[in-house]
Amino acid sequence: PYDGSDYPPSAVDGALAAVPEGFRLEQNYPNPFNPVTTISYSIPTPSRVRLSVHDLLGREMVVLVQGYRPAGMDRVSFDGKGFESGIYFCKLEVDSRIWTQKMILLK
Repeated sequence: PYDGSDYPPSAVDGALAAVPEGFRLEQNYPNPFNPVTTISYSIPTPSRVRLSVHDLLGREMVVLVQGYRPAGMDRVSFDGKGFESGIYFCKLEVDSRIWTQKMILLK
């Protein structure tokens, strides 16, 4: 039996895993970027996720994440090396919900 002298059985490396309270697409960092930026998002329940980058006309340029993901926070790096300077949109789709963030690539 557990005697309280050590971490409880649910602890991982001394800290309890944090599950986000809601869905969230963070602003990419840095923004503006040249040519690499980091995109972070959180999902509170295991879900099918699609994270993509679109140009100003709405054309899909690249898919960064597609598939089933566990609950939690994830960070994805986007390299705009082959893209022209301009405004792009990061689009997060989870189930039937959609979030977008504007990104600026300056070369």
